[in-house]
Amino acid sequence: MNKILSLIILLLLSTAALAESFVIKDIRVVGLQRIAEGTVFNYIPYKIGDEIANSEAKNIIRALFKSKYFDDVRVDAEDGIVTINVSERPAISSIEFIGNKDIDSEDLAKSLRQIGFAEGQVFEQAILERVELELQRQYFSRGKYGVSIESNVSDLSQNRVAIIITMQEGIVATIGGINIVGNASYQEDDLLSELESTTGSILSIITRDNQYSRQKLSADLETLRSFYLDRGFVDFVVESTQVSITDDKRQMFITINISEGDRYQIKEVRLAGNLIVPEKELFDLVIIKKDAVFSRKQVTKSSEYLTNRLGNDGYAFANVNAVPKIDRENHLVTLTFYVDPGRRAYVRRINIEGNSKTRDEVVRRELRQQEASWISTNQVEVSRARIQRLGYFEDVNVETIPVPGTADQVDLDFTVTEQSSGSLSAGLGFSGSDGLLLNANITQQNFLGSGKHISFGFNNSDTNTVYNVGYTNPFATVDGISQGFGAFIRETDSDDNNNNIASFNTDVWGASTSFGIPISENNRISLGLGYENTLLKIPDNTTIRRYSDFVEREGEEFDTFSVSLGWASNTRNHAVLPTRGKLQRLSAEVAVPGGSLQFYKLNYEDRRYMPLNDKLTLAYGGRVGYGAAYGSTEEYPFFENFYAGGQNSVRGFVSNILGVKDDQQALGGNFLVTAGTELIFPIPFMKKPLKSIRLSGFVDVGNVYDENEDFDAGLLRYSAGLSAIWISPFGPVSISIAQPFNEQEDDETEIFQFAVGSSF
Repeated sequence: MNKILSLIILLLLSTAALAESFVIKDIRVVGLQRIAEGTVFNYIPYKIGDEIANSEAKNIIRALFKSKYFDDVRVDAEDGIVTINVSERPAISSIEFIGNKDIDSEDLAKSLRQIGFAEGQVFEQAILERVELELQRQYFSRGKYGVSIESNVSDLSQNRVAIIITMQEGIVATIGGINIVGNASYQEDDLLSELESTTGSILSIITRDNQYSRQKLSADLETLRSFYLDRGFVDFVVESTQVSITDDKRQMFITINISEGDRYQIKEVRLAGNLIVPEKELFDLVIIKKDAVFSRKQVTKSSEYLTNRLGNDGYAFANVNAVPKIDRENHLVTLTFYVDPGRRAYVRRINIEGNSKTRDEVVRRELRQQEASWISTNQVEVSRARIQRLGYFEDVNVETIPVPGTADQVDLDFTVTEQSSGSLSAGLGFSGSDGLLLNANITQQNFLGSGKHISFGFNNSDTNTVYNVGYTNPFATVDGISQGFGAFIRETDSDDNNNNIASFNTDVWGASTSFGIPISENNRISLGLGYENTLLKIPDNTTIRRYSDFVEREGEEFDTFSVSLGWASNTRNHAVLPTRGKLQRLSAEVAVPGGSLQFYKLNYEDRRYMPLNDKLTLAYGGRVGYGAAYGSTEEYPFFENFYAGGQNSVRGFVSNILGVKDDQQALGGNFLVTAGTELIFPIPFMKKPLKSIRLSGFVDVGNVYDENEDFDAGLLRYSAGLSAIWISPFGPVSISIAQPFNEQEDDETEIFQFAVGSSF
């Protein structure tokens, strides 16, 4: 009994002692190395003069641990003095990455900085472990399942650590096989051809298209789903996906289990909602029709067309939702497009941003959408395309922004990225047709940001010496009429047969003026007047009878007054390297009476670009040229002839070699026909394609015909090959490798052709 009583008294005394409180006279911090005392005082919930119980010391410990600055915290109190003993966590002095090739060190450091793992931060082992796991996850997503990641933490003076993260990336696992289970309507090979993931081919050692990637597989599953939904299989689902890896972690085997379901047809197409546009006009925009097989792609396109049509009337935020009603018993879909035009909006303000060099007025005169008028999505896009076609800007973006506090106003923000629109160059180059090239040129397409074009140039080669000056004001009037002037001196010496043209020399000087008049959004007509003085020199030993006959009949010096008329249509999306649109040009140049010679030249060019997908563009087109004499001139001047063969016409044949020849020298002709088709593609194996380089596979066809012979398709020459164009700092570099198909005995071929620098 006495022992129990003694124990109770002892417990009561202990509780009283714990509950005893005191006033803090001083706070001392022991063990600090880098962290200032003030930082500690900011974290603890007490200050000198506060009353604190012994049991409340845990609050100080909890607060300091929460700061993550310390590995250990102890608190002692004696005679009103609180002593805090701490052990600081080390600071990160340096982080080094070794062995990382797939992930850039700078990008990696930037990402780790966002989670507090960076130089100068407090080191936490838990965060380092998270970093290792995240790196492993990143490599796994890239198909590198054999990756090994090791971290080494070295202690330094002043409580700092140096961290080295070593990565042995290993190789990307390749796809050993892909199986699709559940396909009944389509062959497995047809489905696999739609996927980016593949087991590869003999070229995979170069293309690496058989490497496994989680992201690529995820995209392929969506591609598979789109394939079926676009062909009427409304109930299609990917039920499961199994991915297995071999023990050596070098190969992946993929099994995709699908359920196709049944194919559905469209029972009826309806329009509902607020149809502010005539219903028939809206129905005409719906491309998916009754009794057609259901296609998600056509449904999406129809919604886009309806939305754009409403946007053209000022309903910038129109919403069109396609809602299918599925009859699974009869495999039919009733499709209803719900139209919500929203509020009609007009443009309050158009802002131009990013034009640090180009004047606002140069950009604004290309706008077809005007301020204080109803917004039109079509006019906004036309405005963006016109600004892009100027060639002054690398990129043009437009954003529609609602005006705060209003329901019917928007602002348009056009953001442009300036690019160099001029060049100052002096250098040399080499062309297979013109030999050594020397040039000095000043060209400015956007002089002082005014949009005016000026040029001065000197170019010299084995066959041509040219001096020229030019000026064009594309907006000489507010209506967009352009005006240009030019003058030139050109000396041609074809005694050097590098260009394969029959020998004759000309000294020509002249001047011209031109006007361009817009007749529609993408069409212009042009009118030009020109004068040329030509001095013709025929070698005494020439064997070409027509040359000497022409000089005997017409003389050696000619004054030519010309009138030119042209039409051009341009819908290309870019001035330099387009991927869609077309460029058509038709021109007629007539040497009018009053001069020494009367003749005319007709030219027609057509070039079209059609995107096949995000990476491939089909380009095709051709050129036809025809010239003839009239009036008092009996024969078309031979020095105005057309020529074919070489980089700019039919590649694979020596420059200017095609057509009628005399002693292996090309005479050219008064009738030219060339055509070509190109498949433009990005540089293989590059994640970000270079805008300054364009690759293509091509087929060329063409020839020139003399005025004494009729057109004969059997005389056309063909070639095919690969081409590359690089817009380099010192001028365009073009390279082609071509194989002629039907060369004749007197043709000269040149499989590899190139030109560096520029020539007139």
